[in-house]
This record gives sequence, structure tokens and C-alpha cells, in this order.
Amino acid sequence: MDNKDTDSKIPIYKLTSKEKVLDYYDKWANKAQFNQDMIDWNYTAPSNTVHLLDQYINNKNAIILDAGCGTGLAGIELKNKGYVNIHGVDFSQRMLDLIPHGIYQTTELIDLNHPLKFENDTFDAITCVGTFTYGHVKAHALYEFVRIVKKQGLICFTINEGIYKEYKFDKMMDELSKNNLWKIIELAKSSYIVNKDIKAWLCIAKKI
Repeated sequence: MDNKDTDSKIPIYKLTSKEKVLDYYDKWANKAQFNQDMIDWNYTAPSNTVHLLDQYINNKNAIILDAGCGTGLAGIELKNKGYVNIHGVDFSQRMLDLIPHGIYQTTELIDLNHPLKFENDTFDAITCVGTFTYGHVKAHALYEFVRIVKKQGLICFTINEGIYKEYKFDKMMDELSKNNLWKIIELAKSSYIVNKDIKAWLCIAKKI
């Protein structure tokens, strides 16, 4: 992988503790600055992820978890595609408060770095967009995603190119494949934050 000093592109990438990241998001949500920055930076990850997932789901009533939903950008894309049973979780209440009405059936304050409260085999699909990045959710969360998605269910997510190997996502994904817990359907570099010259790995996998 080319070394692009990705971690210097955005101030939040320099933060290492949960408390500092959460404080940053709470301030970023003030006056909807986060949403405006995503527009200004040409943040394509939500549309890319939902476009990929939509190619593999035939049921618009599928129960979808948007993990790390933030202000609902991926949820809006899902809603625009006709999905009606979307549930959002995030660790910033300020971000959740900015979600437009009518996007999610439920929203909940949850830290994805901890074991999730959901029962096994709960969701038909999971999206996780922009959450696997510097100082955020670690690779072990993928095991929880596999646990709570139904058999043959789909997990569609982005990984910031700068942490793919540094945070050992590559090894975790290989481990899940070797243990026959999932099968990776597609994995490729994709646009992410275009105006900051940051790409991401975009993956969709199916639970075996």
C-alpha cells in the first residue's frame, strides 16, 4: 500500500482515545458542521457502500443495521433505495440527534468496540461506513457483526486505507474466511473522501 500520510488529512485522525474522539464529534455536530464538511469534502463512502449492498439484496424489507450511523448519511442512501427497515447505532448522541426524521426505525447509543446487545442472527444485513478509521472502531467488531447477522446475511463496510494493515483488518478478515465464518464477495479500493485524497477498502461479505 502506498504511504500517503493519510492520518494527517483530517484532525480527528490524530486522536487516539474514545473520550477525545467523542468530544470532537460532539463539537463537530454543532450547527450541523459535520454534514456540511462531508458535502464540501465529497464524502462518497455512504453512496458507494449502499450501491454495492443494493446489488446483493432483493428484499426492500430486509432488516438492516447501520453500525456507526452518525448523522444518517448511509441511512438516507438506503432509504432512497427503498429500504424501510433500517436501524441505526452510534456512540455520539449529538450525531444521532442530527438524523432526519423517518430514516431509521430505531436509533440507539452504542459503542461498537464493546460486545453488542443484539441476539445472534438478528439482521439481514449490516452496513458500517466511515467507522473503521483512525481512533475509532477496531477490527474485532467484525466478529460481532458476523454473530448478529443472519446466516447468508450480508456485511458491507469501508476501511480507511491508512489503517487497513496498521489496525490488522487484513488479518482479521483472513481469519474470518479461514474459519469459514464468512465469504468475502467483493473487496476493492474505492473513493472515500475525494477532496482529501483519501481512499478506502470497500468490502461486502456473506455469513456462511
